[in-house]
Amino acid sequence: MKDEARWLAIANKLARRAGFAADDLALERVAADGSIRVFFRLRFTDGRRAILIAPGEASLAAQKEARAAWLIGRHLAAHAAPTPRMYAFDDDSLTLLCEDLGDIQLFTAARALNQNDPSDRDKLLGLYRQTLTALIAMQLQAATGFDPNWCCDTPVYDRNLMIERESGYFLRAFWRDLLGQEEPQALAAEFHQLAVMAAEAPAHFFLHRDFQSRNIMIHEGRPRFIDYQGGRLGPLGYDLASLLIDPYVGLDQAMQQELFHFYLTELRRRRPLDEEVFRRHFLALAMQRNLQILGAFAFLSQRRGKVFFAAYLRPALTSLNHLLADSLFTFLPTLKSCAQRAEELLKTEND
Repeated sequence: MKDEARWLAIANKLARRAGFAADDLALERVAADGSIRVFFRLRFTDGRRAILIAPGEASLAAQKEARAAWLIGRHLAAHAAPTPRMYAFDDDSLTLLCEDLGDIQLFTAARALNQNDPSDRDKLLGLYRQTLTALIAMQLQAATGFDPNWCCDTPVYDRNLMIERESGYFLRAFWRDLLGQEEPQALAAEFHQLAVMAAEAPAHFFLHRDFQSRNIMIHEGRPRFIDYQGGRLGPLGYDLASLLIDPYVGLDQAMQQELFHFYLTELRRRRPLDEEVFRRHFLALAMQRNLQILGAFAFLSQRRGKVFFAAYLRPALTSLNHLLADSLFTFLPTLKSCAQRAEELLKTEND
């Protein structure tokens, strides 16, 4: 009851600051995915709603993340990105009040459609095309005036981040902790070479860095983007890869290719583009993202007990093996052997 009263007091404070009618305010806890943050839905007497977001712990990292959500959120809104409206922020509790975009994720909308049914497939492509068009605008426009000091993590997506937070995450959380395997001697050199390739992509665009179907809401018929607090400057292909290889939805290869070419067509309208160079960067970035996904899902399911994520380990591993089959990645034989071994181990565990 003490915590509930505290959250209610903070909610009333921010609601009044934002101009809402806060009398008889109703507060409802909302479940989070992998985040440690705390979410509440506020219902006001005039029928409006909002979302209250607070740090889930008192660490410096949690404090920086809370401020980043407010500062980056205001910047994105100022550049017409389809993100929630920012209403108010409390410096004392580091709590944010923002627009409520409802409960329909791109994930839920996509999973309700059958990719093998022509009519459903067209609807799904329509949702993703809308999403990609809005993504390109955000990537290009929100890079203007972006202050790296707002970032709660690194100010730019670079080679060090790839080694530590992506291939390194895969190695620690997935390969060692989840599967209990020793690191092959040649793997570090392969990861370094992969990071060098991925780092060739220009990294001066706005990067969401967790651009997947559960962070995209369908609100009033159009996509809106949430969970951008890890945003920074980075390459165009990373968020595109995050969406297309997203294991939650599991887009088939034909649809991934169609959407990849749609993105290129839309991007070409706005800036010059070398398609072959972009494809090379995209595949390297997709590989980095895929390694990050496997590390994150292993960590969240095993260390944080969020078993929801365990169901998507095998789809993510299938995606990794598909990427490794591309001729671009002949320099990754050790990783290829690891990925094949991981499929055997996960299959044995689940059978």
